[in-house]
Amino acid sequence: RHYKKRCQGRMRKHVGDLCLQAGMLQDSLVHYHMAVELLRSVNDFLWLGAALEGLCSASVIYHYPGGTGGKVGSRRAQGGSLSAEASNRHRPGKDKTLVLFCALTSNGINADTSAEIGRAKNCLSPEDIIDKYKEAISYYGKYKNAGVIELEACVKAVRVLAIQKRSMEASEFLQNAVYINLRQLSEEEKIQRYSILSELYERIGFHRKSAFFKRIAAMQCAAPSIPEPGWRACYKLLLETLPGYSLSLDPKDFSKGTHRGWAAVQMRLLHELVYASRRMGNPALCVRHLSFLLQTMLDFLSDQEKKDVTQSLESYTAKCPGTMEFITLPDGLKLPPVPFTKLPIVRSVKLLNLPTSLRPHKMKSLLGQNVSTKSPFIYSPIIAHSRGEERSKKIDFQWVQGDVCEVQLMVYNPMPFELRVENMGLLTTGVEFESLPAALSLPAESGLYPVTLVGVPQTTGQITVNGYHTSVFGVFSDCLLDNLPGVKTNGCTVEVIPALPRVQISTSLPRSAHTLQPSSGDEISTNVSVQLYNGETQQLIIKLENIGTEPLEKLEVTAKTVNTKEKLYGDFLTWNLEDTLSQFPLSPGKIATFTVNIKVKLDFSCQENLLQDLSDDGISVTGLPLSSPFRQVVKPRVETKPINPQESSKVGDFSHVKTLEAILNFKYSGGPGHVEGYYRNLSLGLHVEVEPSVFFTRVSTLPATSTRQCHLLLDVFNSTEHELTISARNNEDLILHAGECQR
Repeated sequence: RHYKKRCQGRMRKHVGDLCLQAGMLQDSLVHYHMAVELLRSVNDFLWLGAALEGLCSASVIYHYPGGTGGKVGSRRAQGGSLSAEASNRHRPGKDKTLVLFCALTSNGINADTSAEIGRAKNCLSPEDIIDKYKEAISYYGKYKNAGVIELEACVKAVRVLAIQKRSMEASEFLQNAVYINLRQLSEEEKIQRYSILSELYERIGFHRKSAFFKRIAAMQCAAPSIPEPGWRACYKLLLETLPGYSLSLDPKDFSKGTHRGWAAVQMRLLHELVYASRRMGNPALCVRHLSFLLQTMLDFLSDQEKKDVTQSLESYTAKCPGTMEFITLPDGLKLPPVPFTKLPIVRSVKLLNLPTSLRPHKMKSLLGQNVSTKSPFIYSPIIAHSRGEERSKKIDFQWVQGDVCEVQLMVYNPMPFELRVENMGLLTTGVEFESLPAALSLPAESGLYPVTLVGVPQTTGQITVNGYHTSVFGVFSDCLLDNLPGVKTNGCTVEVIPALPRVQISTSLPRSAHTLQPSSGDEISTNVSVQLYNGETQQLIIKLENIGTEPLEKLEVTAKTVNTKEKLYGDFLTWNLEDTLSQFPLSPGKIATFTVNIKVKLDFSCQENLLQDLSDDGISVTGLPLSSPFRQVVKPRVETKPINPQESSKVGDFSHVKTLEAILNFKYSGGPGHVEGYYRNLSLGLHVEVEPSVFFTRVSTLPATSTRQCHLLLDVFNSTEHELTISARNNEDLILHAGECQR
C-alpha cells in the first residue's frame, strides 16, 4: 500500500507536469495538489519537493502571466491583468473570477465559471507560493545530489519575491543558494553561477552584494587553474562592479562633496583594474586607472602607498605617457581623462599687473576718461549697472600685447616626498597667447608656495585664464579653474591693449641707496644720487634705450621737487628736449641721449654751527639791519674752539649737509598703442646732497672816501677740502685754501 501510494503520487506529479506544459493550468493544479497529499503521506521528500515546486510554478503563471524573467516594469506592461490582480489579490468572489477569466482567454483556454472557481481554490496565494518554495527547498536539502534543483528552486523563488518587492526574504533565499554545494562544476559554470547570483542581488536592490559576486565571477575568469585566463572578460566584469561600490570612472564625481563608499574596497578594486589592464597588454588603461586612483583616493593613501603608486605610475608612463584624450573601450565605453588637480593642490590664482614702469595709461579725453563713448549720456544707471556686472569678472588693469604677463598661483605639495612638476603653463582663451612653461620642484608637504606662470599675448582683445597645464609623473593634465573647488581668484578676464614701446634708462650718475616715495604712490624704477657743493652745476646725462619692438614716437619730460623745506634760488633742473626729439622716431634697439643740468643754490647763512669766530679783536659790525641773515656775529668761545679748523669742516659731518630730492617723469608712447591713446610712465629719482662751499662770516663797513663808492668788508671762509678762487668785479681773484678765512 505504501509503495502504491508513492507510485500514484509520482504519477500525479508527472501528469501535472504534462498538463502544465500543455497549457492546462486548471488540471495541473488539481494533479499537483493530489500528488502533494499522496507523497506527503509516504514521506517521499524528493518528489514531494518537486510536486510543491510544480504547484508554485502553476500558481505563478496564474498570478504573473507576464513571467518572472524580465524586469519589473516590462512584466507589468506585458501582463494586462497583473496590476489588477495584485491590487485585488485578497478579494474573493466575482472580481477574482473576472481577472482569472481574462488571463485564461488570453492563453486560449475555454472559460467555464465553475471551473475557474475551482481553480481559484486550488491556486496558491502569493504568500503561500513563497512558503511552498521554502518547504520544497528544505526537502531538496535532504539529498546531497539534489543541489542543482535546489539552486534552481531558490532562483525561481527569488524572481517571484523580486516581483513582490520582498527584498529581505529574497536575500535569505539567495544566501541559502550561495552555500549549496555543487560538485564537479567547470570554471565556466562557476562564472555563470556567480554572475546569476549577482544579477539576482541587483534585481532586489542589493547593489553592493551584487558587485561582490560579480567581482568573484571576474576573479574566476582569471583563475590559476584556467590554461588561458580570460583577462578581457575579467576586466569587463570588474567594470560592471563599479556602481555597486559607488565608483565611477569620471573624476568630476569625486571633486564635490564628501567621499561616497568604502575607500579601502574602492582602492582594491582599482588596483585589480590596473592589474587586469596590464595582463591585457594595454598600458594606456593602466596609466588611466592609476591616475584615477592617485587623484581620487589621495586622502586615503598612506605615505608608503603614495610612493608605491607613483613609482608604478612612472614605470607605466615611461612606455605610454598619460594624456587628456578619452580612451574608448571595445564595448564602446569611454574613459574620461584624469587631470591631476591635487598634484600640486592650487589654493589661489591671481593675475598680476605689469611692473609700474610698463603699465599702460590712457590719455584723458576732453570729456574725461571714464565716460563711455557708446552712449550720448554722461551718466546712465543702466550702463553703470552693466559695468558693475562686468567688473565682478573683469580686472581693472590691462596687459600689453607682446609684453610678458604673469599669473601667480599659491600651491602646495600634499605628497610625503619632493614633487617635480614639469611643463607647467597657462590655459587661456580669447587671445592668441604664447605660454612660457615652467618647471618647479616642491618640497615634501611644502605648505603654500608661490608659483609665477608667464606668457606673452600675441594679439589684442579680451583674454580669459581658464586654468593651467602640468606634467607630473609622466601624466599630462589640463586643470580648469571651474573644476577646482575652493580656489580663490581676483578675476580671470583681462584686456590686452595694442603694443607699446619699452624704454630703459641709464645715467652717468651712480645708483642711490635712497628710495624716493612720491606722494602719488607711483613707484620709481631708478634712483641716482650726486653730491654737490652749494652753487655748483653738474650735467646728468640720461640714455634712453628702446628695448621693445615698437618705435618710440613721443616723449614728454616733467620734473617735480619732493620732500624739501629748503628755499631754492634759481632753477634746480633745466634741460633742452629739442635735441632729443630730433632723433625720434627711435627704432627698436636705438639709444637717445638726454642731458639735464643740475644747479643748486641754497642759503647756508642761518646755520650758527658753521660760523667760526676767527678773530679776537671783537670788531662790531654796523651798516646792516639786525634781522639780516648775513649779520651773524658769534663771540669767540676759546674753550670750544677747534685746534685744527679743517677737522671741523670735513665732508663727513652730515649736520652741515642739506638734501634735495626730485623726480624726473618720462611719459612716452609709440606704435599701435599710441594710436589707441595709451602711453607709459617712467620715473627717475634724483637724490642731491648739498654741502656748504663759501661763508661770509663777518660783515663790516669802512668810512667812505668818496661819494661814488663805499667799502664793505667781508670775512670769507672756505669750508671745503679744496682750494677755491673767489672772483669779484673789478677785483683781483682771491685764492682760498681749504679751511682758510680771509678778509
